[in-house]
Amino acid sequence: MIYQFRSKAGPDVIMLADLTKRIFDILARPLEPRGIFTVEQLPSLIITLETAILKDLKERAQAKESGDEAAERPKLADRLGQRAYPFLELMKQANAKDEPVMWGV
Repeated sequence: MIYQFRSKAGPDVIMLADLTKRIFDILARPLEPRGIFTVEQLPSLIITLETAILKDLKERAQAKESGDEAAERPKLADRLGQRAYPFLELMKQANAKDEPVMWGV
């Protein structure tokens, strides 16, 4: 399934279900076919996602330092920061312009 996120503050972001599910798990939000992140919710959601991205980077750096390249290889295509960047930017733009982020509408 494909999810399209919209806000008047920025361009639409389209994500596949696997990434969307991963992000919503990080945000501790149920993934519904339609929904909205209100202006009031955005600051805490942005911080939560940024924290998860930093944690992912730190874990990758530690795996690389320990020489565990075999464990790192399968994860290279699944870098959270890189994959979540467009969605995170949309949330930041929406937060800056006091606009909600909607999907499935």
